[in-house]
Amino acid sequence: MRPGADSGANLGYPRATSAGDDGGEPPIIGPYRLLRRLGVGGMGQVWLAEQLEPVRRCVALKLIKAGVFDASVLRRFQAERQSLAIMDHPAIAKVFDAGTTPAGQPYFAMEYVDGPPITDYCDQKKLVIRERLRLFVQVCKGVQHAHQKAIIHRDLKPSNILVTDVDGKPTPRIIDFGLAKATVPHAAGETLFTHVGAFLGTPGYMSPEQADPGLRDVDTRTDVYSLGVVLYELLTGFLPFDATDWKNRRLDEVLRHLRETDAEPPSTRVGKSRDSSTARAEARGTETGPLVTSLRGDLDWITMKALEKDRERRYGTPSALASDVERYLENRPVEARRASTVYRVRKYVRRHAVGAAVASGALALFFVFAVTQSVELRRITRERDRADRITEFMARMFKVSDPSEARGNSITARELLDKSSNDINTGLARDPELKGQMLDVMGAVYEGLGLYPRAESLLKQAVDIRGKVLGPENPGTLRSARLLAWTTSEQGRYEEAERMMRDLVDSETRVLGPNDRGTLITESYLAWTLELAGHFADAEKLSRQTLERQQRAFGIDDPDTIESARCLAVVLSNQGRYKEAEERFRLILDARRRVLGPEHPRTLKIISDLGIVLVEEDRYTEAEKLLQQTLDLQSRVLGRDHPDTIITMGNLATVYENEGRNAESETLQREVLQQCRRVFGPDHPSTAIALYNVADVLYEEHRYAEAVTFLRQAVDIERRVLGAGHPDTVGSVYKLARLLALTKKSQEAILLLQDAVAHGLDAATVAGMEKDEALKSLDGNPAFDALVEQARKSTAARGQKN
Repeated sequence: MRPGADSGANLGYPRATSAGDDGGEPPIIGPYRLLRRLGVGGMGQVWLAEQLEPVRRCVALKLIKAGVFDASVLRRFQAERQSLAIMDHPAIAKVFDAGTTPAGQPYFAMEYVDGPPITDYCDQKKLVIRERLRLFVQVCKGVQHAHQKAIIHRDLKPSNILVTDVDGKPTPRIIDFGLAKATVPHAAGETLFTHVGAFLGTPGYMSPEQADPGLRDVDTRTDVYSLGVVLYELLTGFLPFDATDWKNRRLDEVLRHLRETDAEPPSTRVGKSRDSSTARAEARGTETGPLVTSLRGDLDWITMKALEKDRERRYGTPSALASDVERYLENRPVEARRASTVYRVRKYVRRHAVGAAVASGALALFFVFAVTQSVELRRITRERDRADRITEFMARMFKVSDPSEARGNSITARELLDKSSNDINTGLARDPELKGQMLDVMGAVYEGLGLYPRAESLLKQAVDIRGKVLGPENPGTLRSARLLAWTTSEQGRYEEAERMMRDLVDSETRVLGPNDRGTLITESYLAWTLELAGHFADAEKLSRQTLERQQRAFGIDDPDTIESARCLAVVLSNQGRYKEAEERFRLILDARRRVLGPEHPRTLKIISDLGIVLVEEDRYTEAEKLLQQTLDLQSRVLGRDHPDTIITMGNLATVYENEGRNAESETLQREVLQQCRRVFGPDHPSTAIALYNVADVLYEEHRYAEAVTFLRQAVDIERRVLGAGHPDTVGSVYKLARLLALTKKSQEAILLLQDAVAHGLDAATVAGMEKDEALKSLDGNPAFDALVEQARKSTAARGQKN
């Protein structure tokens, strides 16, 4: 427990007073030696004490103030002690003991929590909104645990929710559970509101029902309201109501204000106070404008539902509130909804019943009733029609599986998907919004299956429809555009994909915010595209930046964070930094096995990545075992024609070649080539890589003429698709020149060598050209000698420039 957490009062943080400052021994109460006073409040004092037996530990000892208790209080203390003892939750500070001093003064011994209030912790650490929400969810779950034990807190506020770091992770600890209940008199005529002239609850955090002297059935929903206030403060830095001027008001005015005045939505509160909101926004890792944008919508709805005056419309339990927050964090629709106009009118009429009756009369009431029925009827009709359209579309989708339609053939999920994507234009023509959503879903499924052209076609339609219906900057439209850009990249159109992604990042940063999941996913896609295009330095820089922000926002085990970490590892591998790449791949593999399972497609993809790094490190036996196991699983889970399976086959074939098993390697490489042509198409970069690999194994078998045929095709594709300066293109051109030299085609070989040097052939290869056995036939050729000299100068100049 920390100072400043007395039930029914704010203790503040006075200078700690040490017991025994007068030179005497520190006083002892029961088995506790008082060390120093931590705080003083309306209900009593809080001391840091040392428990002497049966165990030695520091505790927080709360001494109830004389005059607050009577004989019945002690009996309630003993009963409440048993209730508190059964609570066992990591978010709740434990109550160890309860007793009385020799003078009959009750006390509680509680766990001592050395941490600041949750709001102070979040501001000191500059936690972003999502990090604050994750911490808040833990608090809700702790309160829910207490409610399940039939214990209500009644005074939830930041100073009663302290945060400590446990193993580097923030952990909330709720203190003072049940103390309010234990100290409340139950004599006839007294209420749960006051006791000896003090609030039972803290102004600003107490629920409307706590502020109603005539209401006695305070239940668990009063804690939900207080949690809503804490959430409001975590999001905005403000309280829903300014409690500072309440000291100058009469008590009945304060109570009426609590019961009748609605708070402003968090986004409105921040937007109206832009000058004072600047520092608060900085404490949340953003600026005022983006903060308002992030709060508007779901977070407004969730917070205002928790702060409902009518507890029937409030979240029923802390777990319901936590679940809606988790839905927001997971980018799923939330249960909270903005209150309808009819409901707001009904609340206004309830507060001003006499005036409204005089002003409006029976005609106004009839009009409101008619409008309500009309709106409800339209809504019900619209939802019914949409349900009918979905039902009809799904029935048409599965009609092919009917025996009369299938005609005895077995029907695959792919055939169902193909049929539904072909029928979508007619089946959902009357509902463009739903049609755009279904096109987006089906496009994502096709992309996951590696069927990129079909995915691109559907996603283009989704972007077009959603842009017209929802607007070009709607989150749904941006999601479809993001997946379309990535599908473009997967088809080898890297420059086009890069332009699309850069435009998207600008839009998403402006609309969603720089740390939104969607924005960071697009940045990760862009880093992948730069890597595939051979811009390794730019890809490394962007992937590191994106990974750092994703780790801070979502955690290291988040699937999107792991994918960015994989991108960085691949970039390191392509730069020849194999040791760094291997270390990262193994960390990523552990995370994916832990989060997704050992046979998940993304886990298997990491194993394939790790296998090719082991090949580069000449660890062929280890690589072969790893890749063979992965290929067997991918063939079973994904199928032989899936892109991930094809990549693993190619990697395994490369292992065979390095082990000198050329016949096995050639067989497997030719199968990979056939699948690449069928799955990716004849002009895809993966097809070019497959052609190069077949040529390479033929080279190892000294079948140079056949190798030239395959390598010419690879160079032709790479020049057209990747460009002459791409590292893959330069490497293929140099390889083709070596093969031509071996087949005595010296003139063409020299021309290709000139092309490779002009487009950035690496310095190490240039330095070894004269000693390259494949180029021996060119020794003494003046053009070759001049080329070697020119290459040395150009690479030296590049090195000085760099």
